[in-house]
Amino acid sequence: MTDFSKFGIAIPTLLLPISDIELKKWSVIACDQFTSEPEYWKQLSEFIGDSPSTLHMILPEVYLGKSDQELRIQKTKETMTKYLDNGYLAEHNGFVLVERTIADKDDPTNTITRNGLVLALDLEQYDFNPGSQSLIRATEGTIIDRLPPRIKIRKGASIELPHILVLIDDPENSVIEPLIRRKEEFEELYNFDLYADSGHVNGYLIHGEDDLSEIYNSFQHLASPEFFNTKYSISTEDKGLLLFAMGDGNHSLATAKSIWEDIKSEVGMDHPARYALVEIENVHDNGLTFEPIHRILTGTTGNLETDLQAYYHDRVEFSLCSSQIEMIQKVDHHPNSDSHLIGWIHDGQYHTIKANMLFRQMQTPSAADQHCRILV
Repeated sequence: MTDFSKFGIAIPTLLLPISDIELKKWSVIACDQFTSEPEYWKQLSEFIGDSPSTLHMILPEVYLGKSDQELRIQKTKETMTKYLDNGYLAEHNGFVLVERTIADKDDPTNTITRNGLVLALDLEQYDFNPGSQSLIRATEGTIIDRLPPRIKIRKGASIELPHILVLIDDPENSVIEPLIRRKEEFEELYNFDLYADSGHVNGYLIHGEDDLSEIYNSFQHLASPEFFNTKYSISTEDKGLLLFAMGDGNHSLATAKSIWEDIKSEVGMDHPARYALVEIENVHDNGLTFEPIHRILTGTTGNLETDLQAYYHDRVEFSLCSSQIEMIQKVDHHPNSDSHLIGWIHDGQYHTIKANMLFRQMQTPSAADQHCRILV
């Protein structure tokens, strides 16, 4: 079988529920969602009941720190063993092509499709520390204090079911998109509606040698130093080649890495804990929407304008706007460039803050909205 190790990739052994299991109840949202809405998880639990479900194998973070946390963690691991012993899960070896369809939030009569490829990443090729030049990298700071509860859940678990989305920068649409165009050729693993009108998901198994070779050749091009150097206008002699960048689930991947580093001297380099299951997505996928991040700052002291300029010097520029409408229009129509434009509301006046970027770690897709508004 094709060896993807040079790209930090492994072909995983996947466990999927057998045909008797209702997939709408089996599949649940990531455990770190709705942390301020316990009623969502209560309603979900009532909908699922005792039916086999991934809900019984995860600890929703809404329950972190609660008095029954340890009991819940223990029950997740017992449920994993039960599902394995009862034959609820069937093995599949290969990649899975994922097609997720959701409603367009701007026009509910339309749908948006996002595509991905489920595979395993080699944690030996991943380093979440600042300044890392590893093949697989974090895109945000990793908060070490967030890892212990996640480690406690994952450590000793017999099944891995993380929610980790990893981005590739594939402007030529060479890896995932050709597979989508001929999806009918692959074995369909699942096809069902998600809970609470969350859309629809299809999965297709890719395990044929010719198909794997095609994917290998696509990564060979994407990971070539020449392509990397041309794309980013930097040299791999100065910066390590970046193939995978974290999209979502940064702390889940960091948890997997921490456990692997802790046990690898005992279990050896061929242990399955060396790898983490992820879904890769192309940052240029039309279904991948980058939303603005809104922040409210309260209790601030000093002068934000003076302090920012003292710290960033000429990399920030402040402008006064005549109205809220003007501020919003400037932010919304700021071109995709080497700067961010941020709206700032202070003492009843409207401003923009232009922040010039020093570099790009990944090319920004034309559809990405790279603006945010700050209310102070």
